[in-house]
Formats: sequence, structure tokens, C-alpha cells
Amino acid sequence: MKRKSIYITLAILLVVGGLGFVFRTQLTILAFDLFMAEKVENSLQHSYKPLQSEQAPEPTVLQSEPFSVMLLGSDQREDEAARSDTMILAVVRPKESNILLISVPRDTYVDIVGRNHKDKITHAFAFGGHQMAKDTMEAFLDEEIDYYASINFTGLKDVIDAMGGVELPIGKDIVNKGWNHDKFTIKANQPIYMGEDALNYVRYREDSDFNRTKRQQVFLDAAAKRLKQLDQIGKVPEYIEVMGDNFQTDMQPKFIVDLAKQLMAGGKPEMTSMTVMGKGVRYSGVYYNEPFDEDVQEARDMIDNWMDPKTKESELMKPEKSDESEALGTVK
Repeated sequence: MKRKSIYITLAILLVVGGLGFVFRTQLTILAFDLFMAEKVENSLQHSYKPLQSEQAPEPTVLQSEPFSVMLLGSDQREDEAARSDTMILAVVRPKESNILLISVPRDTYVDIVGRNHKDKITHAFAFGGHQMAKDTMEAFLDEEIDYYASINFTGLKDVIDAMGGVELPIGKDIVNKGWNHDKFTIKANQPIYMGEDALNYVRYREDSDFNRTKRQQVFLDAAAKRLKQLDQIGKVPEYIEVMGDNFQTDMQPKFIVDLAKQLMAGGKPEMTSMTVMGKGVRYSGVYYNEPFDEDVQEARDMIDNWMDPKTKESELMKPEKSDESEALGTVK
């Protein structure tokens, strides 16, 4: 009788374990909903910073339509005005877990909305914060942007450390040695890169501004993969606390929580990336990136295509592929 009970117990454990493996995503979402969703939502309250131009938010509902987010990475330091070191327009399609990333290099020469002159797009944030950066990005890409989200690079470094690092495809040493740049070396072929190396990977620009935007896209994909791992889900509230005042957004906390659950249910998000390329020019001795008209138009067309809820997944536009191995430091 005792042996029979052991067999029954073992059978139950195998069944439960098997179901747990088959339905691990659903169980993860259930656990997140029961034990962490409220805490995450509360932690996000202090990061919720709506823009002055925005009306009172409507009640949050489950997101199903495509929406756009301006992603900013700022280089705020105590002794200087903040600039947007990273500027990306993301189009998120929750139903298919597809994300489009349109990167605009920081030196891109554009009309700065509210200043009545052209300048580097990075200066929009320095001149007028998130509002001017958003207005300028909207004018440049001819697209009304739904939300913004920004993180200070200090917060990025701290959260990567808290995550235990990320995997990056660095096949040769990256050395920053310019006389007027911070000096650092990122050693190649490490299994995991911690916050300081990850931050330097994102900011390194001694090859070109374009290559840096591509590295930023690679980093975002690596961070998403790391966060998607089951052993990281339970630490999300901790990561939000670590980011603290370094993270700001006008997406409501409940909206972010519901979106996180949707993306978890949809499997690993698929990211498609494009960089608005251009040529280097000098005006009055200052270097700028003059964007190619064809690249700007392609970016606008892709955004329109991805933002249209009637566009089928098989009809989503993709940029032409190019060999980026040298730019990303993956050549061994």
C-alpha cells in the first residue's frame, strides 16, 4: 500500500511538472498577475510624468491597436545640460508581439520645433525637455507619437547590473581612446557584460554615429531577451525601484502592466530595426548629419505601414538587410 502511494505521488508530480513545463508561460503570467502586478504598478507611479500639453488621461484599457513610443536615453550629468544620446521611435503591435525601432542618430540635422532654426536633433531635449524632443521627432518623421519613455544612462547601468548583465555580440575589443572622450576598453567574447560595459557599448561612437545607433538596437534586443527569461520575471519590481528617478514616461502604470502581460503571452517580441542614414556635413565649422531623403521617406512609410491596424503580420514592411558585423564589433 505504501509503495502504491509512492507511485501515485510520483505520477501526480510528473503530471503537474509536465503541465508546468507545457504551460510555463501561462503560469508565469498568472504568478505575475497574482503576486507582482500591483507592486509593479505602485512602483511605476513615481515614474509617471505626463507632458504639459497632454489632456487628462482616459481610463486604461487592454491595448490591442498598434501604438508608438519615443524612446530617449539621456546623458544627464551634474555639470551639464542633458541631451538625448539615444532617440528611437518604437511602433509596438501588441497582438503579434512585433516591435519596429526607427533610430535617428543624435547629430541628425533637423528643424527644432519651437526654436525656429535647424540643429542637431539631440539638442531638442537640451532646449525643451521631453516636450520639445517629442514635437521635433513628430515633425521629422511626420507621425503623431502616442507616448514617450526616457531613462538616464545612470539608471540603465544600474538596472543592467541588477539583471546580472546581458549578452552582447562583441567579437573584438572596443577601445575608446579619443583625446576628448572618456577612456575605456570593452573586452571581446565575454559571456556576460555588466552595466558599465553595456553602457559603454551603447555610447561608443569613435567609429560613427550610425554604428552607435545600430549598437543601441542590438542592446535593446539583448535586454529584452534577458528580461524574458523566466528567472528574471519575479525581479521586475526590483528593477523598477533601481531605475528610480532615472526613468520617466507618460504611459500610465496600469497600461504598462497590462502590456507586459500581453507581451509575455505573445512569446518573445520580434524586433525590426532601421537607422535613418545620412552624410556628414559641416555648417559654420560644426559637424551635422544631413539625412538622406530616401531614408526619411522609407522610415515614414514603414511607420505608416506598422501603425495601420489593418496591416497583416505578413505585410509588415522590413528594411533592406545590410552587413552590420563590423559596426557592431562582432568581427573576430
